[in-house]
Amino acid sequence: MNALSAELVIGTTQLLAQSPSNPSGPEFGKSSPVGLVVVLALFIGVILLVVSMNRQLKKLPETFEPEHPEADQQLDEGTDRGAIATPETDAGDASTEKTPKHDS
Repeated sequence: MNALSAELVIGTTQLLAQSPSNPSGPEFGKSSPVGLVVVLALFIGVILLVVSMNRQLKKLPETFEPEHPEADQQLDEGTDRGAIATPETDAGDASTEKTPKHDS
């Protein structure tokens, strides 16, 4: 076991220590037809994904608002509306507005 691990370390060291060669010759820089097939397959896959996603997006409704929100509004009675002002509460807020207390 020890000899095997030492051989593995020596082989890895020799592989990593090799100087990179400068490739040249008639085959340098040419791509194979397999590369073209892979690129075309990826391109067709992307096109099919886009078409499928467009079909799925067309199935979605225009809005996700419920048609009958009355049942949901019963649960929302105690929620804080924040800065949303409605006309009936906007007029009443001016007279009942309290001034904030400042702690000094």
